[in-house]
This record gives sequence, structure tokens and C-alpha cells, in this order.
Amino acid sequence: MGSAASLGGATGVRGMLARVSPNWLALVGSLILSWVAIASGDIVGRDGAFYLDIAQHASDQGVHAALGMFDWPWYAILLGATHKLLHLSVEHCAYLWSVVFLAGTSVLMVDAVRQRYPQVAGWACLVMLAMPAVNQFRYDIIRESGFWCFCMLALWLAMRWHARGGWATAAAIHVAIGVAALFRLEAVVLLVALSAWQLPNLFRAGHRRAFWQFFCLPLLVSLPALAVLVPRIDWHSGRVAYLLELTEPQKVFASFNRLSAQFGASLVNKYSVDEAGRIVFFGLLASLLIKFVNLMGPFALPFLWPRAWQAWRTYWREFRPFAWGAIVYFVVMMLFFVNAQFMNGRYLSFLDLLVVPLLALALSQFATHFPRLGKAVVAIAVLVMLGNVVSLGTPKTQYVAAGHWLAEHVDAQAPVYYEDGRISWYAGRGYPQPTLPRETAMAPGTASQYRYFVVDAAPDEPWLQSWLRDHGQRVIAQFANRKGKTVTIIGP
Repeated sequence: MGSAASLGGATGVRGMLARVSPNWLALVGSLILSWVAIASGDIVGRDGAFYLDIAQHASDQGVHAALGMFDWPWYAILLGATHKLLHLSVEHCAYLWSVVFLAGTSVLMVDAVRQRYPQVAGWACLVMLAMPAVNQFRYDIIRESGFWCFCMLALWLAMRWHARGGWATAAAIHVAIGVAALFRLEAVVLLVALSAWQLPNLFRAGHRRAFWQFFCLPLLVSLPALAVLVPRIDWHSGRVAYLLELTEPQKVFASFNRLSAQFGASLVNKYSVDEAGRIVFFGLLASLLIKFVNLMGPFALPFLWPRAWQAWRTYWREFRPFAWGAIVYFVVMMLFFVNAQFMNGRYLSFLDLLVVPLLALALSQFATHFPRLGKAVVAIAVLVMLGNVVSLGTPKTQYVAAGHWLAEHVDAQAPVYYEDGRISWYAGRGYPQPTLPRETAMAPGTASQYRYFVVDAAPDEPWLQSWLRDHGQRVIAQFANRKGKTVTIIGP
């Protein structure tokens, strides 16, 4: 802590933030940015429409309906319950919770940094309000908002418990992780990380009380609950089975070997086949790290200065719960990358969230030594902040217009194929599951199952003209946005 005084930011920025509590600034800033993002947003995302449909069914038909539609529907059930209680539309309920969760995440993060380094809290606030990893999703209706908030609450409680102790606080950490897991089951990795953080205390004289506080009471409370719940858990459900598969070494190695073999078979020089495994591994690792850094936005720039890397030591020493969380979650992301062979920025964003204290420390050091460059980074961050929440793209009005037209002109019982399920949502007919690729749905063997087709294509596209002639169908409506992107409705 002796070095804390040297970690202040640039004089100008400190002066600007001195009169405002960083916690309040994070709260108000997050609320404003979320409002701007929602006000300038376009249409709901595919995942958002899916959750909203489940929420509507949960509200109308009960929790059992939601459980029949999705294997982890607790977020949607929350939206349905809020809709029933407040009598707002499920979409408005989703945005309400998104605003609350993101504001909570921002405040908890900034306060966690303030607990250790008050001089850096202002920089942590700037990172939270501008880092693309979180702020590019302010308009989206996604489970991650609640997952982030309660994981951050668990880490905030862990920092507070480490400083003050207490049985109740130790138990509250586990409760927060449990609630986070209701949004995304991956929250259990935080329990692994915090357990790794506390395990050495068992072997340190004078620290065993902390070990028992963290492990004993939660175990005593959870064992009876597990005895009741474990027999009722469907271990073959998609969500639970996938998480177990992700951690099973045999399946991980099998997936990696298949990927390496596929890559090796594609090499022109067969002498390099023996190197395929190393190439794949380091390629995946590099891809993950590049995306991780890209999601930091301008806050990765201070690490171009060699001395900024000293912030890693402070981060490990003072924010160890975050550091352990980052290590364990990074391993999980690598396992996911190997198994699924794709990486979603939304999944990786939590890793960036875990290193916010590190970014704030590095940014503070950089701005102290280079005040003018520090101000330039702040200016870039403000532009990125606005770019994250202000949509300058052409609105996808064709989806909304097509949905409204279908609601007025097509019988609700008629079989309709939607290339984009959001059109069905805007038609008031839920979100269709499962969704088939257009090529499959319009193929000779399956096309007869539908009476109408709603596709993302202009009527004059050659493939569509040929298909219409072959199947005796016609274009009955078309809707385009200002950029010419067209939704075409096909029927008899």
C-alpha cells in the first residue's frame, strides 16, 4: 500500500473527478449510457427475442412452460415475473433489468478498486464506462448482464471479507455466485477461483480461521440442499452435460486431436503434419488473446509502455480474487474454444471485466508519466464510449414492417418459415424454435411443410426467381430499409 500515493492519474483528470465520487459517477454514467443505447437502438437481437418469447410464456402459462422451452430459463423467468408484477411489456422489463445490472456491475467494480487504491478509482470508472467488452452490449437483451452483476458482487464481497472477515460475508459470497449461476452456469468457475485463492490458508498459521470461514459454513448450509437437489438435477440436460463435457480431459483431448488431424490433413507440406498440434494450440491461444485485447479498446494502449507491465504485480498482490478469476476463466475459454471451435466476444467479455483493476492501474501509471498522452487516451476513450452506445447504422425496419404485415394478413395458424425468427416475434407469434437454414427449409424435401416463406433476399435475385418457378410460388410482399436490405414474403 506504500506505493499507492504514486499511482494517481494525470493532474487534470484528478481535478475533474475530485469533486465527484467515482462510485456516483459510475452509477450516473452507466444509467445515461444505457438510456442512450436503448433510445438509439434498432431491433432486438436473436437471443433477446428468444428470451422474450420464453418470458412471455412463463408469464402466461407458468414456470413449467419456460422449462419446456429452454434448459436454463431463469433469466427469462425473471423477466416474466417482472412483467406480471409491473404490467410492463417483457421487452421493457428486459431493458429495465439490463440498466440495473450494468449500473450495479459498474459501481461494484469501481468501489472494489476504491477499497484498495482510491487514487485509481476514477480511472476504473472511465474503463468501466468506455471499455467495449461491456459497453457494446448495453442495448442487447442477454443473460450476461445479470451474470456480470452478481459475479462482481461476489468479488466485491470477497475483497471486503478479505479486509474485514466475517462469517456472514463469507456466506454471502457463495450466495452471490449461486445467483450468478442462475444467469449463466459458468459462474461456478468463480467458486473454483476463489477456492484456489483461499486454499493456501489451510497451511498458514494464523490464517486457518479465514479458511474455515470461507469453506465451513457454506458447506454446512449447502450439503443438505445438495442432498435434496442432486437427485432432481437432470445430468443429461444440454446445459449441465455440456459443462461436464467441457471439463472432462478425455473429451477435451479427443476434440483437440480431431481438430489437429483436420488441420494436418489440409497442409500442403506433409512434413509439417507433426507440428499440426502445436500450430493449432498456439493459433487458438493467439486468437483468444487478440480478441481479449481488442475488447479492451484504447485501454490496452498503456501496455505499449514497458513500465506499465509493473501493474501486473500490484494487480496480483492487491486484487488476487480478480486475478484468480481471470486465470480460471481464461482456461475455461480455451477449453470452450477447443471444443466449440469458435469464440464469441460476449463470452470473452467477462475475462476483460476481471482485469479492469489491472487496466486502471496501468492507465494511472501511464498518465502520471505522460500527462499529455494520458489526456489523449481519455479523449479516445470518450469517443469509443459514444461509439459503443450510439448506433449509426441503418435501422433494420424491414424486419419490423414484415412482422406487422404478417400479423395483419396471414393466419396465425398457417405454417410459416422465418429465416430470421425476430420477424415472427414482431408479428406477435413468438420466436420459432428450432430455426432451420434457408437452404434446408426451402429444399424439395421440406418446402412442402410451409405455406409461406419469409426470407432475407430481394425478389429479383436469380436463385429466388428460379425457386419461385420450380415451386409455383409468388412474391406477395416485400419490405426494404434505406440501405436496400430486403425481406421478401413468399406464398401461394
